[in-house]
This record gives sequence, structure tokens and C-alpha cells, in this order.
Amino acid sequence: MGKPTEEFKALAERYGMRGHHFHADRRGFIIVPRAGIDYLQAKLDITVDFVPVHAWSDASEGRYGIQADGFLDKRRVTSFGEVSAKNNSNPYPVAMAEKRALSRVVLKLVGMYELGVMGEDER
Repeated sequence: MGKPTEEFKALAERYGMRGHHFHADRRGFIIVPRAGIDYLQAKLDITVDFVPVHAWSDASEGRYGIQADGFLDKRRVTSFGEVSAKNNSNPYPVAMAEKRALSRVVLKLVGMYELGVMGEDER
């Protein structure tokens, strides 16, 4: 999905998203940056609860996992954010795991994740 599809455009229009809320990535998919994720969460009043995934996390190995449970109306979606030395170079790994979990939950709840749309922290 290099360019926004008609299905994505319809969802973006329904939610009032503007150009700064998403962009086409050169690798062929749509990216919703943090500003877009925060916009969708606030606009739709999406509630998200976070829980550390202790079974996967190991600080000595720089590995962290966060479970996110997102709620929109009567729907609930669960997803995870993970980070390790193999997929993260930023000095705040727990925050990165949380950002990934939040992006995935919000994009799933609004119907964009299944279209191949990704949060900026997935790259």
C-alpha cells in the first residue's frame, strides 16, 4: 500500500485526519506518526490500559514487553509492544515498547491496522 487506498482515505476522512496525521512511506505502506495516534485516541475517546509483560521482559538483556488493552465503545482490542537491542536504539526502551503497543491498539480499533497501516515506531 504505497499510496493511500480508497478504503484508507474513507477512514481518514471519517475521522477528520489531515496530511500531518499520516504519510506514505517509501517502502510501500502508510505511516501514522505519534501525532496521528494521539489525535485518533483523543477524538474517539479511546481508553488504553498498559501492563508490563514480565515473562518476556529482561532488563539485563534490554528486552521489554508491554501489553495494551484498548477500549472503544463496547469493543476491546489487545496488542503488544516489544523492544530489544535487535529492534531499538533509543535510550528509552520501555517508552518505545509502550508507544508501539499504543499505536497497534489504536490502529486496530479504528480499522487501519488490517489495511497495512503502521505506527511510526514499527519501522
